[in-house]
Amino acid sequence: MSNPISSARAIDHLVLPVFELETARDRLGRLGFTVAADARHPFGTENACVFFADDTYLEPLAVGSREDCLEAARMGNVFVARDQAFRFRRGEGLSAIVVKTHDALADDSQYRQDGMSPGPVLDFARQFRFPDGRTAEGSFRLAFAADLRAPDFFAFACQRINPLPTDRGPLLVHANGAAGIRSVVLVEENPSDFQYLLEMVLDQRDVTAHSFGISIQAAHTSVDVLTPEGFRLHFGQDVAVSERGLVGAAVVFAVDDLGVTEACLAAKGVTYQKTGARLVVAPEEGQGVTFAFEELK
Repeated sequence: MSNPISSARAIDHLVLPVFELETARDRLGRLGFTVAADARHPFGTENACVFFADDTYLEPLAVGSREDCLEAARMGNVFVARDQAFRFRRGEGLSAIVVKTHDALADDSQYRQDGMSPGPVLDFARQFRFPDGRTAEGSFRLAFAADLRAPDFFAFACQRINPLPTDRGPLLVHANGAAGIRSVVLVEENPSDFQYLLEMVLDQRDVTAHSFGISIQAAHTSVDVLTPEGFRLHFGQDVAVSERGLVGAAVVFAVDDLGVTEACLAAKGVTYQKTGARLVVAPEEGQGVTFAFEELK
């Protein structure tokens, strides 16, 4: 499944477990994001997504029906089972990186061959509601990848069987100027121990190693794994790490004008700090991990 850098997988979205969608919506709105309408999955979880012009999105994920979630997990639904385990161990945060695929079944076969599959492919459909009241149904097929040594992180490939419309109009416009996801940051004491999982999921063998960790370039987004000290130096924040394993630590957004972003955060009373050429916002309830903003170059 190895490809040169030009054909590395693209990030589809990031999964951010939250306690309540209402709290997440309020927090993300204060950060200057436009948040889509709530949507319910058929297996009990619900989301309120933030979409970007680069065809990526954030998926704040809450439990809509505990009974449905427990039953889905009992029946082998990997997505729900991993979400339930993450909530038990960490509460809120970044639990999964999702990549785009045209063939989730082939990905699942590869994950199984490499000993990285935590369970079966998941097919499902859900409704999407546009700001103007229109609705559309999207259907998806997910193939999962995980490392048993990292209980608080997993990945999956998402095939859009019946894709939702890509023209989401006003949902792509954010007061903070965010245009997309520039990088995803994970933390681990020895980053290279989990290099293979990320290489496999991103379909990318070109890895940059440095004194504080590793960086792997997806199609338009980098995935960085830093040591706790490296994360502290780069973002001015500490991450709660009590044991080994990958932990989602930060999402870095690309913006056209950092001055616009700073003015937006200040106007909404959001506390932030300048760290190098980025603005950094510490996690709060409804956000889960550190958010950072960098100018497009």
